[in-house]
Amino acid sequence: MPIEIKMAWRNIWRNARRSVLTILAIIFATMLLVFMLSFQFGSYDIMIDTAVKIHTGHVQVQAEDYRDKMDIRLVVPDPGAVDDIIKDIPDIEAYTSRANAFSLVSSSDRTYGVLLTGIDPEKEAAVSTLKELVRRGEYLEQSDTDKALLGELLARNLKVDIGDELIVLGQGRDGSIAATVLTVKGIFSSGQDKFDRNSVQMPLEYFQDVFSMRGSVHEVVVVGNSLKKVTKTKEELEAGVRNIDNDGNLAVLDWMELMPGIIQSIKLDLVSGLIMYVILIVVVAFSILNTFLMAIFERTREFGVLIAIGMTPGRLMRSLFLESMTITLIGIILGIISGSLITWYYQVHGIMISGASELLSQYGLPERMYPQLSVLSLSVGTGIVLIITILTAIYPILKVRRLKPVEAMTAV
Repeated sequence: MPIEIKMAWRNIWRNARRSVLTILAIIFATMLLVFMLSFQFGSYDIMIDTAVKIHTGHVQVQAEDYRDKMDIRLVVPDPGAVDDIIKDIPDIEAYTSRANAFSLVSSSDRTYGVLLTGIDPEKEAAVSTLKELVRRGEYLEQSDTDKALLGELLARNLKVDIGDELIVLGQGRDGSIAATVLTVKGIFSSGQDKFDRNSVQMPLEYFQDVFSMRGSVHEVVVVGNSLKKVTKTKEELEAGVRNIDNDGNLAVLDWMELMPGIIQSIKLDLVSGLIMYVILIVVVAFSILNTFLMAIFERTREFGVLIAIGMTPGRLMRSLFLESMTITLIGIILGIISGSLITWYYQVHGIMISGASELLSQYGLPERMYPQLSVLSLSVGTGIVLIITILTAIYPILKVRRLKPVEAMTAV
């Protein structure tokens, strides 16, 4: 084996230019895959974080089946007890309570069905980005009562502006008619059309009075200090909730259960990205295939002589396989190093999306995007390159097995 390694190393540099070009192609492919996958995964984290901080939070405590039925009678009866559990979990950054009711909202011209949400203005500002998304008017204050925030698309459909009145008609938790008049204090735009088209926010305490909630809420919303710790936070919250909920009436849901559409969007984006990566790897694979085929054709007489003097085809094939693996590993290692350095730089300094800061801010997204170097982004791309290069090298190597010494030595 040491002799075969020595032969493989010397044979690689017999045509240094061709070997260097092949190594550079592998380096480029690996480097690009490491960076692009890190950028994709980093953008997913930002997208998820932005989405959960607009409305759902990382984790929610709800009544069992509330997410499916949205029945106003399915409540968290004692949100204070849940708050006490949350305070003992170190990875939770902020939390708040909300109550919801499907209601009819009327302006002087039009009527629409909306999801009316009661929020605690101060706690909501710590959990969600709603306060920063207000485009006209002002955010709710703790002392407000009959004030409302509504989405920009809903305001346009209702033909209302700041200071206009909205008549609200719905059903209370006890089956009574819930009615009130709200004054538009602010109009927000989250970039999520569904949310902006049917959402109205009002102070939680006033909501509880109007809809006869008797101090109960529908959601206790939690935001953690890290997306990676959401699973752990959910488990700790579930354990605490079980201690106060002997009848199993409460459920703890994470953002993946609350917003399955985000997971589907990420999968779709991964598939489209995978197509581009496959094209890149195929180009590199043909480059490597060409290198090894040329090496086989140029050295056919040499292989014939080696077989004639007693070298077995299997040993010759191992030597050629070592050549291909050496070139591949050199390219992959250098590609990982260069890709990691580039990714690390932009992970620290960010990538400025020039000319799009205003557009991104409308959707609550930062103007700088940060790649996230991870074991997954390092291993997926390099693993694919390694497998493809090995498969590409097999075909030329197998040609050696069919060589006949006399024919090989007389080949032109």
